[in-house]
Amino acid sequence: MAKLSLFERRRRRVRTALKSRAGGKPRLSVHRTGKHIYAQVIDDAAGKTVASASTLGVKGSGANVDAAKQVGTDIAAAAKKAGVTTVVFDRGGFLFHGRVKALADAAREGGLEF
Repeated sequence: MAKLSLFERRRRRVRTALKSRAGGKPRLSVHRTGKHIYAQVIDDAAGKTVASASTLGVKGSGANVDAAKQVGTDIAAAAKKAGVTTVVFDRGGFLFHGRVKALADAAREGGLEF
């Protein structure tokens, strides 16, 4: 078996812990790159994406905290429209600070509970 990167080990550890605590709730998954940030609300039981938001279509923003806040607000609105109010937060292998924290805080302000 190949040695896993620190990021991959952290990602698996977070996902394993979430599965034990999820209790059937959808998962708010966050992915960030150098240029963009993405968020999805995923129903793992059905294997479907319920709602999604990203900075892809937004011109002039992407890799900053303000853009992450906007994505957090957008994902909260899309999730509420789809009938989801409670989720578990999946930060993947990303540390909970900066853009990831800004997205989470904005999603909470938008009405998602986690």
